Amino acid sequence: MTLTVDEAEHGAWTVLSIRGELDLVSSPVVRRRVHDAVADGRHEVVLDLSDVLFCDSSGVGVLIASRRLLHSCRGRLRLILPARGAVEGSHVNRVLAALGVRRLFAVYADVASATGEEDEQLSA
Repeated sequence: MTLTVDEAEHGAWTVLSIRGELDLVSSPVVRRRVHDAVADGRHEVVLDLSDVLFCDSSGVGVLIASRRLLHSCRGRLRLILPARGAVEGSHVNRVLAALGVRRLFAVYADVASATGEEDEQLSA
């Protein structure tokens, strides 16, 4: 399965929606998209992993490198792992937990909660 990355702006946040398999072959695509966002001055990035069906160690490496990159420029990285992940355990969630790196990431259930749009709607 091929990997696709769609980009959207949600206020100050750049949301990269990733679909497919995040592996040795496809992870450089995600790395490049995160680097491009940072190079364009966008330091608030959400990676929506809801539709990632498979993630290997190189995919995890890209997530960790992205976190490090954003931290170095005083930005923020948030991950979206679907709410069902807590019960059924989404693949990415299980991989991150198995490797002991899940705690490194700010994880949200959906785009609205990750970008703070939920809070804006509540206060409006």
